[in-house]
Amino acid sequence: MNILYPLMFQQNFFELVWGGHKLKPLKGLDADDAKIGESWEISAIPGKESLVSNGILKGKKLSELSTEYKELLLGRNVVKLYGTTFPLLIKFIDAENDLSIQVHPNDELAKERHNCLGKTEMWFVIDAKPGAYLYSGFASPISKYEYEKRIEDGSICDVLARHEVKRGDVFFIPAGRVHAICGGIMIAEIQQSSDITYRIFDYNRPGLDGKPRQLHTELAKDAIDYRVYDKYRTDYEYKVNKPVAMTESPYFTVKRHVINRSFHRRLYKYDSFIVYMCLHGDCKIEIRSSEGFNGHMPEITTINVSKGNSCLIPASCADVNLVPNNNEGITELLEVYIDNKNFNKD
Repeated sequence: MNILYPLMFQQNFFELVWGGHKLKPLKGLDADDAKIGESWEISAIPGKESLVSNGILKGKKLSELSTEYKELLLGRNVVKLYGTTFPLLIKFIDAENDLSIQVHPNDELAKERHNCLGKTEMWFVIDAKPGAYLYSGFASPISKYEYEKRIEDGSICDVLARHEVKRGDVFFIPAGRVHAICGGIMIAEIQQSSDITYRIFDYNRPGLDGKPRQLHTELAKDAIDYRVYDKYRTDYEYKVNKPVAMTESPYFTVKRHVINRSFHRRLYKYDSFIVYMCLHGDCKIEIRSSEGFNGHMPEITTINVSKGNSCLIPASCADVNLVPNNNEGITELLEVYIDNKNFNKD
């Protein structure tokens, strides 16, 4: 068995009817005519899997690595909770036009109906045109009966909470919350590893094939949380050279790093893999030690991660330095892991 190391992955773009032309330039690639809606950075979804692009494991599927390396890649408690299934899906999304009004089932309902995980997710707004907005939750309470009527007459958006957004805004979207990203917004999305979406309303538009996209009105009805909440947007502090927690949940923890100097992160205590998504600038990630392999250092100990790209740090290597290259003043990263220290489900 090869010793693990920081993993990078091949580009994995998806063209969608609402997609735009910003994701390739975000990654330093030339734009083209394709309406790229999503870049799946790290995925173990069958048929849409990430393939390693660096080192001796180049070409391997993420699911193959999870099965082969188990706790060395995922972490002991992650394996205890999820087996050898990689439990998260990491994306960049470019919405040139409105996404459908949609909802995702929770774990219980997804297991019953689809034999898979539910879908709780988190959005970090990377870019937004002036006046751009998204929907998250209800502005006023409605019943299942009113939901059905508003779907029929196309007025469902009238009762949704609409939020104007700017760069840096964060929204936590638990399973059951009706939501939609609208036109002019680019986000980083962290979610449970599930591709189950119940499309409620799609503005009567055709898909890329010219045919109406399927709606899931009935399936959604029992998945929706119809309650109104006081707050939908996440507040957090802006700090430099200090990790800032934006989302802390049993499914994932997301912290923001804005750094202009070398920064040490020793994260073995969480017993989890770590994902870094680079939003601005670029940096080196240096492995300091490899406790999971009894101190044997991997072949690759330093890797460069540039804007628009993501890196997976195996749980056995979760002691790193983040070293900004400082060619743009600061580097901005999202750090993602499963917090088995504070959210152990046992």
